[in-house]
Amino acid sequence: MTGTGRPHRIHQPRPPERHRAPSALVTGGSRGLGLLIARQLARRGCAVTLAARDAEELERAAALLREWTGTAPHVVVCDVRDRAAVRELMRTTHARDGLDVVIANAGVIQVGPVAAIGAEEFDDALDVIFRGTLHTALEALPYLRRSGGRLGLIGSVGGLLGVPHLLPYSCAKAAVGALGEGLHAEYRAAGVGVTTVHPGLLRTGSDRQAEFGGDTGAESGWFSALAGAPLLSMDGERAARRIVDAVLRRRARLVLTPAARAAQLGHGVAPGLTTRLSALAARALPEPGGDGTVRQGHEAGKPAHPLARRLRDWGSALNDRAAARSNQTRPGPRTSS
Repeated sequence: MTGTGRPHRIHQPRPPERHRAPSALVTGGSRGLGLLIARQLARRGCAVTLAARDAEELERAAALLREWTGTAPHVVVCDVRDRAAVRELMRTTHARDGLDVVIANAGVIQVGPVAAIGAEEFDDALDVIFRGTLHTALEALPYLRRSGGRLGLIGSVGGLLGVPHLLPYSCAKAAVGALGEGLHAEYRAAGVGVTTVHPGLLRTGSDRQAEFGGDTGAESGWFSALAGAPLLSMDGERAARRIVDAVLRRRARLVLTPAARAAQLGHGVAPGLTTRLSALAARALPEPGGDGTVRQGHEAGKPAHPLARRLRDWGSALNDRAAARSNQTRPGPRTSS
């Protein structure tokens, strides 16, 4: 007893608790926006796992992350079109590090008029963008429910309205947007944050890996020019920072770039007018042409018209520098099997 008449309590130290860094998994994390998102997650102290289809590309991405952040990410070769492979990816990541944040970013961009592409391009976009996102979400959610984690789905402004010469991409991203909104509503009460991100044009070097149909030089020219234009596009690193902030804060929705927000607002308030304006814009895009071959940006060539070439070179200058920073300078795997 103590002098106050109260029993003397002997305080024993608690056993040490096991602390671990939050675990983050990024699909499509070997290059472009996915790699920049992984960089932001690593800088926030996450143990990062990169998943993509190309082993060499993943190793280059891991080397870049070590250089940028001093951390060594795990890399896993995984095709998100294969649900069994995604299931194993989630199981092994959870067993090794836990699973707190998952970003479904894997995708493909096909550019060209519908008359110059076929149903195969729509199938490819749906397989990689929508089904890949769906597989990632369905296999991650049981683990995220246990950890109270976060799920980020990368949509696009192209999923908020139909963009001429980007229709396979727009259709697949529209499905991702609907999936994200529905999952947010269903899993909020379970403590899982589901954030759907709709970026506009980003300077990540994506024009190098995009697939072009029709007049491939002209299609590559306009896409590269717009994707690199400072007033229309956003720096990829800045976009990645805002995306990670939104996911960690459990925001339901994020639309990036002023142009994308204006397009979303215009389509919401006056969808008919927005569609008519899109039709006018489509008249300025290249006519169907070419030999029917779909080419990646690095092999599409330059536009034939001198003015179009100058616009492409001007607009893509910043995008070319971004490509070097985000592992986009070498050809990536084609979507079609």
